[in-house]
Amino acid sequence: MRRLLALLLLLPSLPVAAGDSTSRDMEQELARSLRAVGENHLDVALNEVDSLLKVYPNFKLAQLVRGDLLLARSKPISDFGDAPNAPRDRVQDLREEANVRLQRVQQQQPIAVPRYLWQLSPKQRYAVVVDTGRSTLYLYENINGEPRYVSDFYISVGKKGADKVSEGDQKTPLGVYFVNEHLSRDKLTDFYGPGAFPLSYPNEWDKRLGRDGHGIWLHGTPSDTYSRPPRASNGCVVLANNDFNELGTHLQIGITPVIIASKIDWSDEADRAERAALMKEIEQWRSDWASRNTEAYLAHYAHDFSTGSMNLSAFSEQKRLVNSGKTWIKVRMSNVSIFPYPNQPDLVVVNFEQDYDSNNLSNHMNKRQYWMKRNGRWQIVYEGAA
Repeated sequence: MRRLLALLLLLPSLPVAAGDSTSRDMEQELARSLRAVGENHLDVALNEVDSLLKVYPNFKLAQLVRGDLLLARSKPISDFGDAPNAPRDRVQDLREEANVRLQRVQQQQPIAVPRYLWQLSPKQRYAVVVDTGRSTLYLYENINGEPRYVSDFYISVGKKGADKVSEGDQKTPLGVYFVNEHLSRDKLTDFYGPGAFPLSYPNEWDKRLGRDGHGIWLHGTPSDTYSRPPRASNGCVVLANNDFNELGTHLQIGITPVIIASKIDWSDEADRAERAALMKEIEQWRSDWASRNTEAYLAHYAHDFSTGSMNLSAFSEQKRLVNSGKTWIKVRMSNVSIFPYPNQPDLVVVNFEQDYDSNNLSNHMNKRQYWMKRNGRWQIVYEGAA
């Protein structure tokens, strides 16, 4: 326990939690109990943890702390989870959870914006950014096009960490995903708690890299479990049930982005300049297409571009043939969103609604492009329906 208590020396004085609805409130209560242990006020610590367990009776970490405090009445304890015959793997899981939760109490509310939110569509009321390294999910609200921090939640991720590659590797994927569906409690077993939100893994980039697997969800915990250790799932992102219910009120099916990173990078001036350069390039792509300057339009596509089963050569041949029959073209873009890809430098996912009109064809579609910067220039490496 001493190693965990050392963290408490770095913590500020903790205010009384305003409510019991979030992980942050509960973590502050837990930290107050452990601080009392560090000050050798064991009765105070026991009262604190008992109060916590009245609200969260299935909180296994708090139960372990209570067990240690009761054990301390009969003998000195040298470490966290010092009960005889305690299963070492389970105790280690709880030690890791205690470390993560105390570090989360230390964290301040983010001032900067994650660099993955270059532009939110007006339709995207919220965005989710997951930091697997900190076991934290951040929720941002779209305020007139600017992301604003709302809240953050403790999460569990894959048993083997992040960067999923294949089916069954027990890792959480890293990338830009979207909420695909909502599965309610009555469609699931108790293991998933109050429900689940399946994500769009594998996405187009995952498939291009040969990554496979399925069933990556945001979901809750069994009814007898308040929370799970930081690395406990088969790849899903798992929240406490009250946190899951809170988050679920903000998610939009097919619209809300969920960006999963191993470590969050924050936006700065250089990042904003890069965003402006890409937005200029996207507008030039639209303009070149609308002007029927086919070769200038095709120059926006990378040599290793693909769309479905077509490579750049086949795509170029088709576009030259189609454009040869056009006397005029209009292309309009709306509801544009732009998300830099985590853990993949100079790759950005662009989504938009496209209205295309010409002398012999009109259509509307949701489109997704992946732009990559190489040798100082942004080009399209993938394009398809969103």
